[in-house]
Amino acid sequence: MSEVLSDVTRAEYCVIACAEAWRDNGEVLASPMGVVPSVGARLARLTFAPDLLLTDGEAMLVGPDGTVEGWLPYRQHLTMVTGGRRHVMMGASQIDRFGNQNISCIGDWERPARQLLGVRGAPVNTLNHPVSYWIPRHSTRVFVEKVDMVCGVGYDSAATAGPTASRYHRIPRVVSNLGVFDFATPDRSMRLASLHPGVTVEEVREATGFGLTVPEEVPYTREPAPEELELIREVLDPQGLRDREVRS
Repeated sequence: MSEVLSDVTRAEYCVIACAEAWRDNGEVLASPMGVVPSVGARLARLTFAPDLLLTDGEAMLVGPDGTVEGWLPYRQHLTMVTGGRRHVMMGASQIDRFGNQNISCIGDWERPARQLLGVRGAPVNTLNHPVSYWIPRHSTRVFVEKVDMVCGVGYDSAATAGPTASRYHRIPRVVSNLGVFDFATPDRSMRLASLHPGVTVEEVREATGFGLTVPEEVPYTREPAPEELELIREVLDPQGLRDREVRS
């Protein structure tokens, strides 16, 4: 590792991993949820994904610095959602080996131990356009054998529901504070795609509540280029909010 990159933080590797989720997406609406994914989406727009569309979360298309570029009426937003021209990076209170996500409740539906956000738009998102996930604290409480309730639809659930559910369904990646995961396996179960530097395969396995597919050789998440680090630190997140979401 070069001297310039020797002080890269875990949060910055996570930003790079999230940014990579939008590589080669073209002109789609990026909808990141969380500090690290938001910095990642803006970094992608400034570097290798200039056609990416960003939003203020309400009604405006914006540039990476927040400058308003245009109006995004709700009807147009819905058209992009149902037409597949959107790539969301959502969070997950639970996620299982096939990518089913839960943000609604913990415990039995009849009498849950804890009420969470609710199903929200997770089913519509996962059935109509690509959805990735960002999980800042990788643990067996989040990466579970089976989610308590399916909100975001996983590969097995989409296949069971049939062509109308699986036609546009795709989960490009899951990014956590430990590594990057995908579903590039014969049965579409979760696979370890890369480790963030400083993390071991054993750490990931211990923090995962199901049998994870692990290739014989697992690469490390790519290093940020010096210009990317400069953008992250001086332009996109000078206050260092990323380090509050992911501690080194």
